[in-house]
Amino acid sequence: MSGESYILEAEARNDLGKGASRRLRREGKVPAVIYGAGKEPTSLSLDHNDLLHKLENEAFFSHILTVKLAGNEESAIIKDLQRHPSKPTVLHMDLQRVSASEKIRVHVPIHFINEDTCPGVKEGGLVTHSATETEVSCLPKDLPEYLEADLADLQLDGIFHMSDIKLPAGVEIVELSHGEGHDQPVASVHMTRAAKESADEGGAAEGGAAEGSEEGGES
Repeated sequence: MSGESYILEAEARNDLGKGASRRLRREGKVPAVIYGAGKEPTSLSLDHNDLLHKLENEAFFSHILTVKLAGNEESAIIKDLQRHPSKPTVLHMDLQRVSASEKIRVHVPIHFINEDTCPGVKEGGLVTHSATETEVSCLPKDLPEYLEADLADLQLDGIFHMSDIKLPAGVEIVELSHGEGHDQPVASVHMTRAAKESADEGGAAEGGAAEGSEEGGES
């Protein structure tokens, strides 16, 4: 996990319900709730503009957050985020408390490296991403900001699977824990249709030229 930290300044809220949530949003606040770790859920409000700014950073979603409330601090992760379907507005956030001794499940992004220089691309192929994130299980201290998929050896018509990702110590991919048949593809490289057609046309042209040469030799 990177050394960067994210702090959410929160206020407790006792006025609940849809009407109360609408009033909060008009005041530039986001209704939220924090739960877990054997404690009662607590309803919160967060500053909307501050939260929106933090959400611009991909790493915010895969970090242990520090929630400050009434002079106390709690560690938490994002479990759910509701956005307005057409406006840049956050409607609600669910936070889950974390314990240093208990494993957590978090979706982390997959970063692809060396895809422009892999053998398949050099032969005219195009890389397609089948997944851009995956859920991992680990202790909070081991939570990675992202996973790295190194496509350096990916051949034409080759497939890069989840099991090909080199995991940091203490980190497991949840999907792989379900057993055989769950090793999902992450990326693949195939010749584009245009490249195939170009290759086919080139082959046909070469074949025609060869036939013409043979006919000319017989006369």
